[in-house]
Amino acid sequence: MPGIDRPGAHVIVAQGGTVVVGFGPLAAKLVEAVPLAMAFIPELLGKSSPPQVRAFEDGCFAIFRLTPEKYHYNHAPVTGCVDSVYTVDGRYHSCNPAATVFVAAPYDKNRRVVTIINTDVPDGTGIGRVAMVEVVAMMIGDIVQCYSAHHYDAPRAVAPGMFLKRGQPKSLYRPGSSVDVLLFQKNRVR
Repeated sequence: MPGIDRPGAHVIVAQGGTVVVGFGPLAAKLVEAVPLAMAFIPELLGKSSPPQVRAFEDGCFAIFRLTPEKYHYNHAPVTGCVDSVYTVDGRYHSCNPAATVFVAAPYDKNRRVVTIINTDVPDGTGIGRVAMVEVVAMMIGDIVQCYSAHHYDAPRAVAPGMFLKRGQPKSLYRPGSSVDVLLFQKNRVR
């Protein structure tokens, strides 16, 4: 896609090797489309989550499933500065869409890593704050934060204040794959 790497390009990249499970406004079709609803946003982001999570109310979501036979790295979906990154403890329920029928909203029950990225910074994507929620699944032992600014060279842990570049490796599911949930602020993506 021409121009995707230019600073300020208002483009979001999907995670490598993923299947798109859903995209749309949180308030409207989320309850029908996937097992996640506005009422679960505080739980999804963690009860002790930073105050800016309220910014995602009435926003949009995107859910990507990284299947076991696919790629296991997560890539930064946007360019911006990390506001916060934290782990929310939880279980290891399956995130397979067929299994989620039996477990209500497993994404907010499973262990997960939440990264809040501010894209309204110089050279950022310019779409506001984005919450990237990496959700473990059954058989996934860990989510390793290992951002690399160039290819897979010199990985380092993601930390507040770090500048992430869209498309670069951000983390790794070990072993296997799971689900990434992206939350966007109201009226910032379409």
